[in-house]
Amino acid sequence: MRTSIATVCLSGGLVQKMYAAAEAGFDAIEIFEPDLIAAPQSPEEIRALASRLGLTLDLYQPFRDAEGVDESAFADVLHRAEAKFRLMQRLGIDLMLVCSNVATATVDDDEVSAGQLRRLGELAATYGIRLAYEALAWGRFVDDYRRSWRIVELADHPNVGVCLDSFHILSRGHDPKQIEEIPAEKIFFLQLADAPALSMDVLSWSRHHRLFPGEGSFDLPAFLGHVVRAGYDGPLSLEVFNDTFRQTDPVRTARQAQRSLRWLADRTADLLGEEADQHASLPRLPEMTAPEAFDFVEIKAPDTSGVEVLLEQLGFDFGGRHRSKQVRLWTWGAARIVCNDVPSASPAPRIAAVGFDVADSDPAAERAARLMAPPVHRRTYAGEQALRAFTSPDGTEVFLSHAEDWMGEFDGGVSGADGHDARIDHVNLVQPWHSFDEAVLFYTSVLSLTPQPTQEVAGPSGLVRSQVMSSPAGGVRLPLNLLPTGQPDAGQQGQAQHIALACQDIIGVVAAARERGLRPLKVPGNYYDDLVARFGLSDGLVATLRDLDLLYDRDPDGEYLHCYTETVGEVFFELVERRDRYDGYGAGNAPVRLVTQAG
Repeated sequence: MRTSIATVCLSGGLVQKMYAAAEAGFDAIEIFEPDLIAAPQSPEEIRALASRLGLTLDLYQPFRDAEGVDESAFADVLHRAEAKFRLMQRLGIDLMLVCSNVATATVDDDEVSAGQLRRLGELAATYGIRLAYEALAWGRFVDDYRRSWRIVELADHPNVGVCLDSFHILSRGHDPKQIEEIPAEKIFFLQLADAPALSMDVLSWSRHHRLFPGEGSFDLPAFLGHVVRAGYDGPLSLEVFNDTFRQTDPVRTARQAQRSLRWLADRTADLLGEEADQHASLPRLPEMTAPEAFDFVEIKAPDTSGVEVLLEQLGFDFGGRHRSKQVRLWTWGAARIVCNDVPSASPAPRIAAVGFDVADSDPAAERAARLMAPPVHRRTYAGEQALRAFTSPDGTEVFLSHAEDWMGEFDGGVSGADGHDARIDHVNLVQPWHSFDEAVLFYTSVLSLTPQPTQEVAGPSGLVRSQVMSSPAGGVRLPLNLLPTGQPDAGQQGQAQHIALACQDIIGVVAAARERGLRPLKVPGNYYDDLVARFGLSDGLVATLRDLDLLYDRDPDGEYLHCYTETVGEVFFELVERRDRYDGYGAGNAPVRLVTQAG
């Protein structure tokens, strides 16, 4: 499988983009014309640099407003095209993207468009260049790939084929199945992009909100499956217009892009089954079943004593000190919290690592390496378990571990069990503005978690975007929250990261915890008056909820009771009780929590 990326996907100048693409392992690039125009290097220098970097220059784009025009306008098209063909020869590029006309088209006639593409193809042939005709989703007359193929078929010229772009096809809701009817030799190029489900004009959607495969709502494995069945064996190329990607480090973005293609190839091969080997070489990733439980959560700071006081109040037992590190273990049933006292950039306690319970870490670690997840190097001594770990986009370390392999490294633990039991229900991680979509792809591809629909919650400083990554059976739930733009400090804005602990009797658990000194986040009295109106709860239950500062939610599947602790540094805890088959997170209560924490 050859991979390619359009230079429009990356920030920086053209040379910087080329270095980033090469470093991420791409085989080729598409030259986006504005990037070349702004580059101080000559076409010959760009061509030589590509050769040194091991990149081929596979496509020059875009050539606009080429067909569906009157004869006087088409004379200008031929003049512009010839100048571009000479430029492409200097670059060593033999394929040009021709977009369907959006501005100057005046003739809605397939025969006219085909005739003009044929004449353009004849001119291109004299320069050894081919033309890939693409139906833009906002084309004036041609906005459907099936029509662009009819026009190419009518043009009947060996140097004229089609370019298939997943965004232009899927954003309009066109069925990609008929791609399989296009002869493989006439599919000159393939461009891939994902996108979130949005209700807006398709041009703005395209220009600002495209994503890499696996980050949005499009079914790209199915789309690519149709292209593969058609016999296409050219590069898988990314063309992603995105405001965030154009502002972030190009090397990191290029790695993210490469990760998306490796994930997509694997998913498509899985979808095709035996057909994958018959049609194309789609590399497979080592298989990994999504983890179904959290192994531990690590909290790190120069001083985590405040967190440990909170853990003891909640009902955790001291599980011992690590034999070689400044690390202490706290346990409560199946919930394990590791407190690590080390110098760090942030003096405030924060979630530094999450361990996922996996039976066999070797294939999972190999999968992570193939997906270019940065490895974590952890010092180990004789008799200590060498845990496999890598770094997620927001800097949180991800461990592939199993408690039985490492808990023996802690000595001096004591048990003070009070009859209650708990497990980690979910871990909420706040994401920086520039890495939210990257995080979705990371957990989708590396850990095989499934993204749930995005939700937005109103907070005191704006909307908080939240997307839950979960395992099939729900044993691992990882809500990712995106802060409102401009929030400088997560802890101060009520947006600290948190660990939710599931228990069976939250009323008894909280009552016992309060006797140990726990003071849950205070819930305003107006909230409980509203509960009566919304759910018709009994006076006795509402009184109990009010006394213990518990929040309540209900849906057709069950009930949800929960409460929050105070925030220590950048961390707080949530106690939850899920009744029956309730599967949510009390989203309607989130604004109450956000306002209270911010106040």
